[in-house]
Amino acid sequence: MADLLVEQPREITISKTFPTKPKLKPKAKTPSKTPESKYWSSFKSHQISNLISSIPSIDFSPISPHQFAATNSASLTLFSSQTLSPTSTISFSDVVTSCSFRCDGSLIAASDLSGLIRVFDVKTRTPLRRLKSHTRPVRFVKYPLLDKLHLVSGGDDSVVKYWDVAGESVVSDLYGHRDYARCGDCSPINGEIFVTGSYDHTVKLWDVRVDSKESVIEVNHGKPVEDVIFLPSGGMVATAGGNSLKIWDLIGGGKMVYSMESHNKTVTSICVGKVGKESGEEALQYRILSVALDGYMKVFDYAKMKVTHSMRFPAPLMSIGFSPDCMTRVIGSSNGIIFAGRRKGKEDVGESKSGNFWALGSVEEPQRRALRPTYFRYFHRSQGEKPNEGDHLIMRPKKVKLSEHDKLLKKFRHKEALVSVLSGKNPENVVAVMEEMVARRKLLKCVVNLDEEELGLLLGFLHKHSTMPRHSGLLMGLTKKVLEMRADDIRASDALKSHIRNLKRSVEEEIRIQHSLQEIQVTRDGVYPFCIECLSRHISAGEVTKKPCFILNLILKVLSVMELPNFFVWL
Repeated sequence: MADLLVEQPREITISKTFPTKPKLKPKAKTPSKTPESKYWSSFKSHQISNLISSIPSIDFSPISPHQFAATNSASLTLFSSQTLSPTSTISFSDVVTSCSFRCDGSLIAASDLSGLIRVFDVKTRTPLRRLKSHTRPVRFVKYPLLDKLHLVSGGDDSVVKYWDVAGESVVSDLYGHRDYARCGDCSPINGEIFVTGSYDHTVKLWDVRVDSKESVIEVNHGKPVEDVIFLPSGGMVATAGGNSLKIWDLIGGGKMVYSMESHNKTVTSICVGKVGKESGEEALQYRILSVALDGYMKVFDYAKMKVTHSMRFPAPLMSIGFSPDCMTRVIGSSNGIIFAGRRKGKEDVGESKSGNFWALGSVEEPQRRALRPTYFRYFHRSQGEKPNEGDHLIMRPKKVKLSEHDKLLKKFRHKEALVSVLSGKNPENVVAVMEEMVARRKLLKCVVNLDEEELGLLLGFLHKHSTMPRHSGLLMGLTKKVLEMRADDIRASDALKSHIRNLKRSVEEEIRIQHSLQEIQVTRDGVYPFCIECLSRHISAGEVTKKPCFILNLILKVLSVMELPNFFVWL
């Protein structure tokens, strides 16, 4: 059976290996912007800097076109929300602290440090009412959203007042704060309910229908309260004080819902804005906008309890306002600059006509047009991409910075170039400029046109460097020409004569050195013995002690003559 078994041929498998590219390290990419960050970044910034002091209060008109008012020093300025330019100014006798539009946008109330509250007609700027009852500066004044006949005020006398505007009288004096009443806001669902904040760290909810005239709910913020607002539902309020922003549930009896401490300094003002689309899951998303003395504006999503956007400004911020149509954002600073922002997108015509206070534009990502060869950006695509491993980089040549004499030579201002380079301390540059002017046949012409001071610069340079072997071929010939062409000027000036005397001494010294060198006989194999005797003769004569560098110069000259025998042919 073994003979019958035939060995079956084995299958031979040929394995082929293919080179694989090495794995590259993942590139660090900047996180892409979220749709909400794009929305807040779409406000085109604009600075209004013609104001002279800090802006403690900003308020928008609830009626289209939603002009806004800003208090600054002893004036109240109205601005257009479309052009962001001032339309009118109302002057006061004292510093204006707060302002508030009525719900129909036809009247505006403003308070000042004298304790006076004045009501004006917005169109004509006519003063209609003067409300005087506070004994100390009034810090806030507020019109209820659903009431045209009353307003709320509070000030440094720690009293909150509920006014009858038509009768110029106080309906209720509300006592309860133990320190300055600094801020307040009215309920969006009931005109007789409002909330106030004080420097005694407390926030109080008031209802004027209560006979006892005491606060209905009181919460402790923990720091002096700078601002307080109702959230759109009417059942929650947000307070700002210290570096924290806190949200309180009034329906739950004043329970704190969340505390945000993302600012580094005191939060000075807060307001409500909205992002979202007309329908779907992202509709009706309200945000709290806060500004602080650290120069930051932060957007807080109180549904998800996180900060969704942050923006830095170059000054401490005092106030913030957001237009009801969500097309304009205005921030007041401590140095009198208003940082206004206008949406780049088009306004929603239907919502702008409705006049709803909380109507806001939809958040839609801008559609990018496809790049075509007819667009300029088509030829700049991928310019910002980082190179990959193995890419051949073509670097732009660095721009060469020219010196002053090079710039003058390029402009063919030869005399000025020569004077400029003579004023420097680099003899190589001077010789280079002279050689360039020789090539242009302009050197002798420049020498003729030099005045006495400029000629002194040239002679001083020739005195120092004409005997140097590397430059002597050019400078000795130039020295001869200068003496021939400007002999009369030299005789007439004592300063130029001193330069010539110095030049003469340096030439005589160089000639003496050359005569000493001629006594030394040099071959390619070395120095003959009597060369050493010549050197010893100089040493015995005391020239080393009188002029220590003489022997060193002599040895260097010998070495140079060994390599270049005809170096001193010009003698």
